[in-house]
Amino acid sequence: MTENLKLSRRSLLVRLGSGLGVLVLGGCQKLSETTWFPNILGAGEKASYRAQRLLLSRKALAQEFPETDRSPSFRSNGTSKPSDPAYLVMAENGFADYRLLVDGLVEQPMSLSLADVRGLPHRTQTTRHDCVEGWSAIGTWKGARLSALLEIVRPKPHARYVVFHCAKDGRMPYYESIDMEDAFHPQTVLAYELNGKPVPIENGAPIRLRLERQLGYKMAKYVMRIELVENFTGIYGGKGGYWEDRGYEWFAGI
Repeated sequence: MTENLKLSRRSLLVRLGSGLGVLVLGGCQKLSETTWFPNILGAGEKASYRAQRLLLSRKALAQEFPETDRSPSFRSNGTSKPSDPAYLVMAENGFADYRLLVDGLVEQPMSLSLADVRGLPHRTQTTRHDCVEGWSAIGTWKGARLSALLEIVRPKPHARYVVFHCAKDGRMPYYESIDMEDAFHPQTVLAYELNGKPVPIENGAPIRLRLERQLGYKMAKYVMRIELVENFTGIYGGKGGYWEDRGYEWFAGI
């Protein structure tokens, strides 16, 4: 039953996206500017969240594939290169100066280099990325298990969410968030490799979130800071994410 539930929801969302026609060509921004699309996307959000938490195992895995099923290319979703000058300088230097700040409601705040992140316990998984624009792609991701990092920084008891702050692109900061259950899920990783090579800039270098049980807009790219919080009060629009502040639903489970 639970497998059928997962597959039917995934199929519905993908088929919905594939029929968006010309709006798809404009990407997520045009979709978010409509009055109807956020409502369609969010119609079953609360029910889906409850169903996933009640019916599925806390450790239920998203489908994984053999590497022979990988897509010929992995399309870039959203921004393909941040305009933030500090990010561009790091990119020119191969991210040798990159630092990942982990703070907020943690006992041990940390600042990690890319080498530090790569040294954490990791996971490799070949999974499918489903975008609300109607396309999907299969790729092999390798990354640090977020749970391993959280075990080191030790979340405080009242920490409820993990917020991912990303390199800026233009005036509007980009961010995303997940709850602690998804943060400790075994497939939730800070990916630094795609198909055996460093993650390309267009796919989120040097580190992007992979959150395999949700839609692509939840998988933050260009992660610069991870903040643990009790709620979203005072964090940009207060809805838990860049797209959520523009009408998308916070939970995008598939």
